[in-house]
Amino acid sequence: MENNMDDQRNKEKILQPEDYREPDCVLCGDPYGAAPKVKTVPLQRIIEKVDEFQTRQDAAGAERMLKYWLSEAELGGDLKGQLGIRNEFIGLYRKNGRKEDAFESIQEAMRLLDELDFHGSISSGTTYTNSATAYYTFGSYEKALPLFEKALEVYEKNGKTSSSLLGGLYNNMGLTLTALRQFERAGIMYGKALSVMEQVPGSEPEQAITYLNMADCASAEKGTEEAEEEISAFLDKAEALLNQSWESAKHGSSQEKGYCAFVFDSCAPTFSYYGYFIASEELKQRAQELRSSAVS
Repeated sequence: MENNMDDQRNKEKILQPEDYREPDCVLCGDPYGAAPKVKTVPLQRIIEKVDEFQTRQDAAGAERMLKYWLSEAELGGDLKGQLGIRNEFIGLYRKNGRKEDAFESIQEAMRLLDELDFHGSISSGTTYTNSATAYYTFGSYEKALPLFEKALEVYEKNGKTSSSLLGGLYNNMGLTLTALRQFERAGIMYGKALSVMEQVPGSEPEQAITYLNMADCASAEKGTEEAEEEISAFLDKAEALLNQSWESAKHGSSQEKGYCAFVFDSCAPTFSYYGYFIASEELKQRAQELRSSAVS
């Protein structure tokens, strides 16, 4: 018993790290050398706010907000938050034609995937898809395709992948394959996109986009005159789906209206290119009406 008491007294004499380390913060009392606590950012709310800025076509506002929250995520050691925000930056810069900024954000997102060891996760599939889409947008098709293929492997292996994610991947991968003149593979991807999205309620805008992409693929492969009937069939299907979207969006939320307006603006030039001038102008007008009602 006496030896045990001596041992206890000796232990009490030994200084512990918290006895001599100064705290990082006087108020919180965490000692130097202690593992920092991660302070997470509200990523879902940040994404929603980006959508609101884009509905108002306020890219500068979206960028300011993202930079603020990126700084907060870095200060808080929130790597997951940083990855999510970098993905938002990729999309923002892609939509606004800022190639170098988009590519820099891609590099940072890939670095974060390595640091988090997230390769093979749904988050990695999303990052691969966003990055590949940006590379496609800026004409770097050879860089885009390997990333789409990585995303394809991740998404198809994961049974929890949503149909919306799969549909978007198939569609965007089809665009890249068309640009690389791999028309047969592109057609397969577009077919997969339609079969997946047809099961998703409210996916008429995405289905319409796929049909327009199929029209472009047919034109690129066979020539516009040779594929005229095929192209017209695709355009008619797309127009019918966009009309359905219009009827739904008029009574939808501000976010739904903003998204539909974006889709209408994106689709209008394709209709115009193939001589569907009335449909093109109608889409532009409807986009403006939806955008106005979304911010009123």
